[in-house]
Amino acid sequence: MSRPRRHRGDPIDGILLLDKHPGITSNQALQQAKRLLAARKAGHTGSLDPIATGLLPLCFGEATKISPFLLGGDKRYLVTVRLGVATATGDAEGEITAREAVPSLSRETVEAVLSRFLGEIEQIPPMFSALKQGGQRLYDLARQGIEVERPPRWVTIHQLELLDFGEDFLKLEVFCSKGTFIRTLAEDVAKSLGTLGHVEDLRRTQVGVFDIEDAVTLERLESLPLEERRNLLLPIDSAVSGWPPVRLSDEMTFYLLRGQPVLIPKVQAQGFVRLYNREGSFLGVGEVLDDGRVAPRRLFKPSRQDFYY
Repeated sequence: MSRPRRHRGDPIDGILLLDKHPGITSNQALQQAKRLLAARKAGHTGSLDPIATGLLPLCFGEATKISPFLLGGDKRYLVTVRLGVATATGDAEGEITAREAVPSLSRETVEAVLSRFLGEIEQIPPMFSALKQGGQRLYDLARQGIEVERPPRWVTIHQLELLDFGEDFLKLEVFCSKGTFIRTLAEDVAKSLGTLGHVEDLRRTQVGVFDIEDAVTLERLESLPLEERRNLLLPIDSAVSGWPPVRLSDEMTFYLLRGQPVLIPKVQAQGFVRLYNREGSFLGVGEVLDDGRVAPRRLFKPSRQDFYY
């Protein structure tokens, strides 16, 4: 007698804004949310370290196709930097590797140092990171006691504000580009102040257009019935709601859905755009070419999305 097929979840589409609590990985948070929503397919949009809390957008079903655009979005963090102490991982989870006296600090001194990190800066990725080198994750090498040379990367710090400080700590708000390592930033700021440092507390408050105020915790999610949990899902196009919308005629839709660029009269937009058919259903992401045509870049199956304008 054959075994009954195990239920793999329902094919639901949408984005859940999760407020991750500390002590779990992003993948553990994803799997818990996937189970609570009884979803078939899910993915997250960039990891938060286990010690970190805050905004973790989770994509379900067709929404997983939009995750690369969320990964490329700017992010905002609240971070507490503990001064005078270095750790192996650059955060409070790692073993202490060194201690150093902290010089007397003033707001003027700290703000002058922070100003040096605004704009485009180079960062050397930490060994305890998920980046791959030679086919291996850096953190796997680090756990074996192996340190390899890492090429520097350019990132952009849009805002670096001092919220509070004391004899051995800084509280900062950081608004930065994708790929920014907050642990590296904390260490580099501390070094510029003449001491050591590591991230003691980290909370992400913004990812692209999404804000922590609209997020829900796993505990809150678990307290709701399934239908209400799924009602928290945002439409796929909410992830790119800041992009200009382009509405297509039936003929344009026909050709675009077959991968062909279409000419849209009087289109004023540049770069990436949101694509909708005549009825207002979200079709996907397009890009305006130099000749004024719009080329499809990521298309989605027709769904009951809200029409975002």
